[in-house]
Amino acid sequence: MEKAVGPSSSAPAQGQLAEVWARIRGRLRDEVGEVEYRSWLRQMTLAAQNGEEVVVVLPTRFLRDWVRGHYGDRLQALWQSEMPAVRRVDFRVMAEPKTEARADGAATPAAASSPASPPRPIRLEAPQEGGLAEPLGRPEPRGVENRSDWSAPLDPRFTFDTFVVGKPNEFAHACARRVAERPATPGFNPLFMYGGVGLGKTHLMHAIAWAIREHGSNGRRPMSVAYMSAEKFMYRFIAALRSQSTMEFKESLRSVDVLLIDDLQFLIGKDNTQEEFFHTFNALVDAGKQIIVSSDKPPSDLAGIEDRLRTRLGQGMVADLHATTYELRISILQAKVQQAGVAVPPKVLEFLAHKIVSNVRELEGALNRLIAHANLFGRPVTLEGAQEVLHDVLRAHDRRVTIEEIQKKVAEHYNIRLSDMSSPRRARNVARPRQVAMYLAKQLTTRSLPEIGRRFGGRDHTTVMHAVSRIAELMQQDTAFAEDVELLRRMLET
Repeated sequence: MEKAVGPSSSAPAQGQLAEVWARIRGRLRDEVGEVEYRSWLRQMTLAAQNGEEVVVVLPTRFLRDWVRGHYGDRLQALWQSEMPAVRRVDFRVMAEPKTEARADGAATPAAASSPASPPRPIRLEAPQEGGLAEPLGRPEPRGVENRSDWSAPLDPRFTFDTFVVGKPNEFAHACARRVAERPATPGFNPLFMYGGVGLGKTHLMHAIAWAIREHGSNGRRPMSVAYMSAEKFMYRFIAALRSQSTMEFKESLRSVDVLLIDDLQFLIGKDNTQEEFFHTFNALVDAGKQIIVSSDKPPSDLAGIEDRLRTRLGQGMVADLHATTYELRISILQAKVQQAGVAVPPKVLEFLAHKIVSNVRELEGALNRLIAHANLFGRPVTLEGAQEVLHDVLRAHDRRVTIEEIQKKVAEHYNIRLSDMSSPRRARNVARPRQVAMYLAKQLTTRSLPEIGRRFGGRDHTTVMHAVSRIAELMQQDTAFAEDVELLRRMLET
């Protein structure tokens, strides 16, 4: 039978080994910094030193792979600088040690290990602070908070009753209603809603959660619902890694009937969190649970999201929320005025609907500001007063066009994909609209040429300069083309 891994007879005494390990951890802490050390390296434990090999264990497979991939070579170099005989550092996952009761009530490792088990850490009698070795075995997991704690609170204002439906959002609203009434319906799982800032994605997410909590049932029991932002999902995942409670995190998350994740674009570039979300996604869908996700872009345009996750996100129902129309903005303002019970002249509502077109949040904020000002000073709401109170907001909106809006409008106008704006494709039917978008970005925004180039797939500022001059030249030569570009400009400025 193969013997359990442990210090060889030629290995240094445990006290000496503790000092070496403490120095290595201390040097590593100085090199990477306190924050990075505590995030990834603090939970390393020295398990054994056998001649040319050192065994380091970590509490999870994820941490083991991360430390080995990012710090393995440096750890080996540090060991060799302290003990030249060491040629290899082996990283393994810590197993739960079997324990026996001691006379003094403390737990001690069982006498023997299974050959297949990773080595148990040897006890290094040294304090834990200052980069010294961790104590024997895995600490008691602190666990993950219960679902009611880590599920974000729902806003009572965001229900289906308070959502104003118009042409730009009617499809997304209908899909949300369908999912709220019949979760996990084939073809609607997952439900992916996307749109710009302040167009109602979060409102619909909350409305779905409220409706299911109030009326949904799974057999005889109410359906459990968890809502959180993608940012909070990531923070909870990292916290579970640090507290060695990833299993509790997974089990708690995968026990819900409906999972809602807001602002998925936050996971772009977070590869490990994406992987955990992918596995959670699969587990819930395979179990017949409902997933609802929101983002600022459709799955196909989420650059930085793994292909396998992007594919799964697009396999259900994808619903977009378009920019608001004048009619929808008027309807929203009228509904808010009715809820507030304040008299606001129609001319003021029309003025706001014409001037503030970027998103509903700013529109509602401007109305609230007007109402508050009128209440504080005991004055009626008037058009002149609105222009005075909101002068800073109105000035900001006089020329507030974003590059993203320009790209989207030009792509729609020329019937190309939004992703073509940043793609390397050079076909004429793609390159010309891209140049038009660069030209309008230069004309309608205050962004610099290098920044515009970055928004178009990381292109050089000289490419933007060429596009601007080329479009200006074509507009002089071709009247129809010039009218086309001017039409786009007017559409973006109104």
